[in-house]
Amino acid sequence: MRVRLWGTRGSLASPGADTARYGGNTSCVEVCGDDGTVLVLDAGTGIRPLGAALPRSLRRIDILLTHLHMDHLQGLGFFAPLYNPETEVHIWGPASTTLGLRARLMRYLSPPLFPVHLRDLPCKLVLHEVPCGDFQIGALTISSTLVCHPGPTVGYRLGTGRGVLAYLPDHEPALGVRSFPLQPGWTSGYAVAAGADLLIHDAQYDSSEYAGHVGWGHCAIHHALQFAALAGVKHFVSFHHDPAHNDADLDRLTREATDAARPGFSVTAGAEGAVLEVGPR
Repeated sequence: MRVRLWGTRGSLASPGADTARYGGNTSCVEVCGDDGTVLVLDAGTGIRPLGAALPRSLRRIDILLTHLHMDHLQGLGFFAPLYNPETEVHIWGPASTTLGLRARLMRYLSPPLFPVHLRDLPCKLVLHEVPCGDFQIGALTISSTLVCHPGPTVGYRLGTGRGVLAYLPDHEPALGVRSFPLQPGWTSGYAVAAGADLLIHDAQYDSSEYAGHVGWGHCAIHHALQFAALAGVKHFVSFHHDPAHNDADLDRLTREATDAARPGFSVTAGAEGAVLEVGPR
């Protein structure tokens, strides 16, 4: 399984910030299975350049939305395969307590927010609501679980039999916890991440920043590393970077948190364009 990061921010990077190495697009990750299956995790602004890079001959693509906050959805209408009548596009995402996935997506893909209605997209569109039981897309087995973040939000676990990717881009596992982490069965997202070869996880804040944003649904990097240790992952990639953090800030935050935690796994700060392998080639 090959993983490429196309957008790693929690919101568009601040104008003028030095983001040459880490990038400024919002959440989007491409996953390619060994059999040629192509999945997209979230539809932030990074999905536009991803769509432009995909071959027009691709006949099926699956988009897995963790939730419908704008930073994870704002690139969807600009995704080229949606306008190819020969392409089958499957969108997986959570319903709310009052609206199904189709109705929720129609709020964005319709005027005044977007000029094209969801119903008028020329692709062969199929919608699926999550969380649901395990499902199969090509060689990938996928599960989804509700996690701690405002509004219906899921984390995804993707496995091939040769490796596991866990994707938790918006996650606040320490919310309401006096002493973090709790035992595995009581910690939000543990079932998604347990034993993963690669964990892509929210790490928006440092400790002082998190203190002023408790309940916003995002994670301090030191909590993210504690969560990764609890889950027993092999490689941790920080994600959902604060839009106000430039390249130097992210270098410093990653170095300080890693030095303090001394984890028994690899730590990488997620950067646009990074390509990661899950399992043996």
